[in-house]
Amino acid sequence: MFKLMTDTSANLEPNVISAYDIGVIPFNYYLNGDERTCMDIAAFDGKAYYDAIRSGAKASTSQVPPQRYIEYMEPVLKQGLDILFIGMSSGISGSYSSAATAASELREQYPERKIITVDTLSASLGEGLFVIRAGEMMREGADIDRIAKEILSAREKMCQVFTVDDIMHLRRTGRLSNIAAMIGSVLNIKPLLKGDGGGKIVCFQKVRGKKNALKAIAAKYDELVENAADQIVGIAHADCSDDAAALAEMIRVKNPPKQIMTVCYEPVTGAHVGPGALALFFIGSSREAI
Repeated sequence: MFKLMTDTSANLEPNVISAYDIGVIPFNYYLNGDERTCMDIAAFDGKAYYDAIRSGAKASTSQVPPQRYIEYMEPVLKQGLDILFIGMSSGISGSYSSAATAASELREQYPERKIITVDTLSASLGEGLFVIRAGEMMREGADIDRIAKEILSAREKMCQVFTVDDIMHLRRTGRLSNIAAMIGSVLNIKPLLKGDGGGKIVCFQKVRGKKNALKAIAAKYDELVENAADQIVGIAHADCSDDAAALAEMIRVKNPPKQIMTVCYEPVTGAHVGPGALALFFIGSSREAI
């Protein structure tokens, strides 16, 4: 028997967490220096949070220490359960390293237990969709090793395509890995960004206006998606639900997926992408093909 665990970045709604009995390790974030913890994502007021940032509030995050993971993992091990932890990309955060460090320490204390950590090289629903897949496989009776192996093999196919209203949030928090997107907003130029093969954020294209950005994201989906009718596709938005709905309609035209899961960006990832960010997550031929 094993426990499925993840972190705040997976951006999963409470009903999904409950349905698969997922253990969620909360991340911290700061708003104007006030430290907060994502203990109850259901209570998160996305509109108020992103409006505050629009009004000049400074949002930031910090790396989760290994002790936080130990605090949440050790009680599970004491229950006699193994752990499959599915975490956010090591390419954009040191938190996965903390998870791996915690797991290593706990293996020494509980040598009879198995602890597997998986770096999804993804964030938000790119990570969350892997957690859901793991939950589905658990229901089907798959063992911990098989699930971990499948997720690791599928990482290169998790396509993450997104745009932001203000590139300065990513620039300020150090989450952008190339300088191609260092562009101003005066001319209404929107960067198209992706998660690359190493789980880092890079800019691959620029378009004029949000509407064209949505069209470009949908075009990438149509170009790369595999077996759309069999998969859950994720959309995350930072308080721009109308844009999210418009993107959902676009991807339903040629390659309608089995389900579209739409969420508001949780506050930790939201601190980096900023208000107005919009992302699409799906399984495609290859994330490197974006």
